[in-house]
Amino acid sequence: MKLNDLRDNPGASKKAMRVGRGPGSGKGKTAGRGIKGQKSRSGVAINGYEGGQMPLYQRLPKRGFNKPNRKKFAVVNLGILAKFIEAGKIDAGSTITEDTLVESGLVRRKLDGVRVLAKGDFSTKVDLEVSGASKSAVEAVEKAGGSLKVKTPAAAE
Repeated sequence: MKLNDLRDNPGASKKAMRVGRGPGSGKGKTAGRGIKGQKSRSGVAINGYEGGQMPLYQRLPKRGFNKPNRKKFAVVNLGILAKFIEAGKIDAGSTITEDTLVESGLVRRKLDGVRVLAKGDFSTKVDLEVSGASKSAVEAVEKAGGSLKVKTPAAAE
């Protein structure tokens, strides 16, 4: 087979309809837009406009609230932490801090701190020091013979 023999499967691609190209094309003159009016012109975007009636998106009540000063934590699952320790990217002998996790590449950036969750298997004895952890994560680390210390965040300035 040569490059000039390559063809797409029959029916895999469909030619685009070229509108406004004469009466013989079947979509000439008004190009399927009808006659006159705002929608027949170019540059019209009236999505959600309901012609004087109160639009649906304004009739429905507002819901929810986003807390402007909420904390955003970088999440670490114990299963992935175990993989990094096995791969030798993290030294299990010393205390694992948030900075250690960033240096190893497990966490891209600390954000407001690192939170450890108990997803995955964990059986290595380690000392962890992070901003947050779930109860099940603390239990899993202590069950493996290690310790998980949750440091209190610095007072807001």
